[in-house]
Amino acid sequence: MELQDEITIHAPRDVVYAALNDPEILKECIPGCEELIKHSDTELEAKVVLKIGPVKARFGGNVTLNPENPPERFSLTGEGSGGAAGFAKGGAEVVLEDHGAETVLKYTARAEIGGKLAQLGSRLVQSTAKKLAAKFFTAFAERVGDTETA
Repeated sequence: MELQDEITIHAPRDVVYAALNDPEILKECIPGCEELIKHSDTELEAKVVLKIGPVKARFGGNVTLNPENPPERFSLTGEGSGGAAGFAKGGAEVVLEDHGAETVLKYTARAEIGGKLAQLGSRLVQSTAKKLAAKFFTAFAERVGDTETA
């Protein structure tokens, strides 16, 4: 499964990049996030509760950041397990384009799922993934924009 989108954030690129590396901001914006621990500049551990169709599960997993060309571009990879619900793994490429006082964030995300989640059907999983991504980026844009104007 692959998702692509872009969102305009009312903050300069360096502010957006810093926020994408701030565990407190990410925890506030990730739907269902209970815990986000930063082990290093590139290693994060997360606990997230998600409901996809009839399956609700607590996922524990690790995320690795790869700052290829900060603050213009970076990628991340991650994998998590939801016990009997199954597993998810994937990654994303993020590009931040500077547009004066605003930043256009473009992303391409790939995900692979297994277990009960995979049995739900790709259409349900894909629509849920799109909703979760939209929720995250809307919350992130509001949080970072508010931080900039405060």
